Amino acid sequence: MSGPIHPGATLGVMGSGQLGRMFAIAARRMGYRVITFSPDCDTPTGQVADDEVTARYDDEAAVRAFAKRVAVLTFEFENVPSQTVEWAVAHCPVRPAGRVLHICQHRLREKEFLSGAGLPVAPFRRVESALQLADAAREIGLPGVLKTAAFGYDGKGQRKLVPGDDLAAAWVPFDGQPAVLEKFITFEREISVLVARGVDGEIATWPVCENEHANHILDITYCPARIPAAVAEQARSLACKVAAALDLVGVLAVEMFLLADGQIVINELAPRPHNSGHFSFDASVTSQFEQQVRSVCGLPLGGTESLSPAAMANLLGDEWANGEPNWAAALAVPGVKLHLYGKAAPKPGRKMGHLTAFGATVEEAAAAVRDARAALQRK
Repeated sequence: MSGPIHPGATLGVMGSGQLGRMFAIAARRMGYRVITFSPDCDTPTGQVADDEVTARYDDEAAVRAFAKRVAVLTFEFENVPSQTVEWAVAHCPVRPAGRVLHICQHRLREKEFLSGAGLPVAPFRRVESALQLADAAREIGLPGVLKTAAFGYDGKGQRKLVPGDDLAAAWVPFDGQPAVLEKFITFEREISVLVARGVDGEIATWPVCENEHANHILDITYCPARIPAAVAEQARSLACKVAAALDLVGVLAVEMFLLADGQIVINELAPRPHNSGHFSFDASVTSQFEQQVRSVCGLPLGGTESLSPAAMANLLGDEWANGEPNWAAALAVPGVKLHLYGKAAPKPGRKMGHLTAFGATVEEAAAAVRDARAALQRK
C-alpha cells in the first residue's frame, strides 16, 4: 500500500455533475486541488474545480494526459467505460477499482455478484429475447420488473409486468440489449446505507436512511430511518459485507427493501456518493463527500455521527415551471439549508438542487423540508 495522499495534491474526478461538485467543495476545503474530466464544459463540478478537462471518455490521449496530472482518480458516476479506467490506471491509482465499476454499472453482473456472495437479492433471471422473457416469467412468477442490464437509473430502462401482460410486446423496447427480470418485491420501506471503506480496510457507515420516491426519482430522505434498531444494525451489517466483498476503496450506497416481516433485500449498488446521502453535507460530523476524499487519499475515515435528525428534499426542474422559485420564502423556514448545483437549464425531472432541514425528531425535520419546498411556489 502506498502512503497517504496529503492536502496540496491534485485529485481527479471522472464525471462532472452535482456529486463531483460536492466532492470538489469538500476536497478544496481540505486543501486539495481538483481536476474534473467529462465531455461537457461549464459543468457543476467544473464550476468549483481548479481545472475542467473537456474530452470524450474514449479519447485515449486525453484520458492518459489527465491521469498523469493527478495523484489519485475517483468517480462521481459509475458508467465510465472499462477501457477508460485501464488507460488511467497505468498512470495513477484508481479508487474505487475498475472491477467495482464493472460490477455496479451492469444490473446482471451486480445481481450475480451479490447472489454469489450469499447476500439477499430478489429472484432474477437474465433475459435476451422474448422467448427467454416468457421462460423467466414462468420460473420466478409475475408481477416482476423488466430492466435493462446497463445504463438505467431513476426508473429509466424498466417496466413492471403483471399476469396477463403481452410479454412479446413488452420485450420490443428492450430488444437488442441484455435485460434482467426481477421478481416484484412488496416492501414496507425503501432504505439505504452509505458505507465508506479505506485503503487499509477501515469501514464506517452513516445512520440508515429511509427514502420516499416519486415517479421513480428520490423525493424525500429521512435520517435516521424510522425502523427498529435491530433492523438498522442488520442493514448496516449487510452494507459492510458488500463493501468488503467488493474490496471497495471509496464510498458506496447500498439501496435496500425492508419487507413487512423484517427481512432485507438488496436492490441496487452505487459505488460513489449518493442522493440519499446528501443530508450528510450538513447533518454529519463527516459528509459522504469528505469521506470520499479521505478514503481515496488513504487517510483515516471521519466520524459519521449525526449532529441532528435531518431530512432532504430533492429540487427538480419542475420547480421552475412558473418562473424562478421563491428562495427567500423557502429559506424563511427555520433550520433549512439550500444547495443548488449550478445547472444552466431546468428541465422536468432534472435534479437541480436539494433542501436539507433539521429538527428535534426526523418527523419534524421532514415537515420543515416539505414546508420549505412548498414555499418555493409562493408569489
